Amino acid sequence: MPRPREFDETEALEGAMNAFWARGYEATSTQDLCAATGLGRSSVYNTFTSKEILFRRALEHYIELGVRGRAAVLEQADDGLDAIRRLLASVIDDELTHGRRGCLVVNTVAEFGTGDPEITARVQADTAAHLASLAECARVGQADGSITRDRDPRDIAEFVHSTVSGLRLMSRRGAERPAMTAVADIAVAALARR
Repeated sequence: MPRPREFDETEALEGAMNAFWARGYEATSTQDLCAATGLGRSSVYNTFTSKEILFRRALEHYIELGVRGRAAVLEQADDGLDAIRRLLASVIDDELTHGRRGCLVVNTVAEFGTGDPEITARVQADTAAHLASLAECARVGQADGSITRDRDPRDIAEFVHSTVSGLRLMSRRGAERPAMTAVADIAVAALARR
């Protein structure tokens, strides 16, 4: 009879996610993963099989957390434009509160490019879902009169998605809150219905 696991797999996955997020896939060693998960080398590999599979599961965990976090922010909005304003503000707060790590998805694209078909497919699926959510915010904003009707909601979604990525990169290079807030304010002003 196998012995029951004596650790919380979700906590271990969270630790691995944070290690990969801070260092990237290649630069994260097995020792880093052991320290981050609180597991010994054999437990890491018995539980997660390989570094590659652990990375994929950590990326999936990150994506799930991101989806829930964005939904919570967007649900608080008064209108479509406020949803985008809140989203950009939450990105800035997240970066400045949690160590300027950027976005694990963006970091993964930068590290892997399109070299791993499974990771590429997962990143593309996450991006498509995020763009659909942002396009819906744009449609809501156009309907409630807060967002310009001069642009297609899908184009607005791409613009906001790029702004989010840009804010995360600004943070990684050390930009301070006022500079990041100015970019967010310009993006919101560009979308506001005149």
